[in-house]
Amino acid sequence: MSVELVVFLLVVALAAGWVDAVVGGGGLVQLPVLLLALPGAPPSAILATDKLSSISGTTASAVGFARNAGAELRVAVPAGVLGLAASGAGALTAGTVPATVFRPFVLVALLVVACVVILRPGIGTASGGGGRHAAAPRLAGVVVLVGVALPFYNGLVGPGTGAMILLALSVLLRMDFLTGSATAKVVNVGANLGALVVFAAQGHVFWLLGLGMGACNVLGARLGTRTALRRGSGFIRATLLCVVAALLVKLGVDQLG
Repeated sequence: MSVELVVFLLVVALAAGWVDAVVGGGGLVQLPVLLLALPGAPPSAILATDKLSSISGTTASAVGFARNAGAELRVAVPAGVLGLAASGAGALTAGTVPATVFRPFVLVALLVVACVVILRPGIGTASGGGGRHAAAPRLAGVVVLVGVALPFYNGLVGPGTGAMILLALSVLLRMDFLTGSATAKVVNVGANLGALVVFAAQGHVFWLLGLGMGACNVLGARLGTRTALRRGSGFIRATLLCVVAALLVKLGVDQLG
């Protein structure tokens, strides 16, 4: 790899850390760039390196949010534990998925995020109890969705998981975006760790590149966490829409090309 390419990937990791801290889904920025930058690498190695970078920033932002905007522990703890196992299971099957299917998965995830946010403008701007008053069956269903289904997708493909967890919590439990972000970060740490352990055991991680990108991801996450906490839920929603729109255009053009 050239020095220029390495520097470019480090900058991308910093940007992905910022995006992940503010709205989740930093993999939507980082993974497509890794796929383009390393066309000859096995898909599992790219996924593994992305996870190593991502877990660094997600952990940093989870700590930052925990100090200033508490997570809903009734959801975060069980979903995080389940996510550890579910993401590992997804990672075990990742080697069977060809790289050509990644882009359509990302496009579908982005379209779902965009439609939900646009059609429900009040989502995430006001708290509806954050799950504290939800009935047990409803709460259990949300825990299964964000702790099993989405983490399995995270281990299998990955990008957009954090944003989808945030949206699920905001739509189904009426969490505001700050509480939802804090909760989603805890779940995402478990999901990223489960996948990373499997990928590392299989020898798929590019450790030097991943650790360098992870350091930049942490820096971006710390900056993004401060921004989100200072600007609030309205800013998180606006940023989410901007990021999703820009990536939809780019990936759509790439897919048609």
